Amino acid sequence: MKILGLIIVIITGAFLIYGTIDLPHWGDPSSPASTHVSPHYLEKAVEETAVPNIVTAVLADYRGYDTMFETTVIFCAGIACFMLMRRFERVEQDIYFRHLPTGITLHIKSDKPVSLKSREFEKIDPLWVPYDMIIKTMSRFLVPLIQLFALYVIAHGHHSPGGGFQGGVILGASIIVVAISFNLRAALERMGERINGMLVSLGVFIYAGIGALCVLLGAMFLDYKALAKVLLSDQIMARSHGILGVEIGVAITVMAVMICIYYNVASDGKFHEGL
Repeated sequence: MKILGLIIVIITGAFLIYGTIDLPHWGDPSSPASTHVSPHYLEKAVEETAVPNIVTAVLADYRGYDTMFETTVIFCAGIACFMLMRRFERVEQDIYFRHLPTGITLHIKSDKPVSLKSREFEKIDPLWVPYDMIIKTMSRFLVPLIQLFALYVIAHGHHSPGGGFQGGVILGASIIVVAISFNLRAALERMGERINGMLVSLGVFIYAGIGALCVLLGAMFLDYKALAKVLLSDQIMARSHGILGVEIGVAITVMAVMICIYYNVASDGKFHEGL
């Protein structure tokens, strides 16, 4: 079986290498991309989309299909990580509660979630380490600033460097900072598994939904000009707003997938403790 797989890889690689013969030389100014596609993007992007960041205009408008499927690939990566690593079987584990007034630790062994309603008890991880006050305090100040910057990157991505992918990564990193500086349980309280799973799908739904809305308005899929009827603006500004809408969808999916992957990797799919 290994030999068969090796043969398939060699043959496929040979075909790919053979296909490179027809590719234009690197940096060839007479290539089709340099003589037709690129000049149009550089000369007409701002005029046609009102988006100064030409990279964003290309990715979210001219190549909207490509970016939508890139977002779908990220969505599939998150689902694959969840399916491969998430564990739902109940395993007997050690559960610890700390009595806040006295500092005494209560040990319970159970295969079901246990919670104490009294505010005098705080649940702690099995491998509990006292929190570092400096790290804990700094994260409280940094996380809101990180999230605010992420929203700026998303909202301003079609006018300056940034966009949905970058902003989504920063948003996801803010929740991961909480999980690292406090514990996984603290992060789950702010972004639970169920909510995170819905957000993974919501981003793709927003992207595809904007395209479907364009079809319902009588245009092609992801042809944002049709949104002018809904947004009550001219067609150029409608394309700009459409780009912002799909960037928000991309950011939501990227953020949720990052968090999903961290949750599963850090806790070995058990979600009862983390790094």
